[in-house]
Amino acid sequence: DGKKVMDAETKIAVHEAECSLRYKAIEDRLDRGQKKMDRIKIQLNILLVAVLFGPGVAMDLVKRFLGVP
Repeated sequence: DGKKVMDAETKIAVHEAECSLRYKAIEDRLDRGQKKMDRIKIQLNILLVAVLFGPGVAMDLVKRFLGVP
């Protein structure tokens, strides 16, 4: 019985280590996806300003956002 318990504990430890690696990979992909979504939101906001106020105003806002004189 002691060997079965040790085998079970080893399997659980291996399983937990594998899950930890998987969760880390998932978190990394979610972080990268969030950065992409942030860029898309900025682009959509610029497009919205361009449509509502014209491309000149949108360009001025982009320059101001980027710190370009």
